[in-house]
Amino acid sequence: MSLQNEIKQLIIDCLDLEDVSIDDIETDAPLFGEGLGLDSIDALELGLAIKKQFDVKIEANSEATKAHFYSVASLASFIESQRA
Repeated sequence: MSLQNEIKQLIIDCLDLEDVSIDDIETDAPLFGEGLGLDSIDALELGLAIKKQFDVKIEANSEATKAHFYSVASLASFIESQRA
């Protein structure tokens, strides 16, 4: 499974999005607001799940973190950069 699909599956699992499949989540679409429509509570849960699954350090309330969480594509780039 690609990293992007792994992230999509993690979003679905950790946020209990039962009616959503990996194919429903666009890689470059915003996760918050008009895209997938996640909110700040979802962001916290997703952040914890990503820290746990991918063992990356995420700074709370930083502008950089907001940018990383923009889309699945930006999250994948962030995780890859942390693994390097």
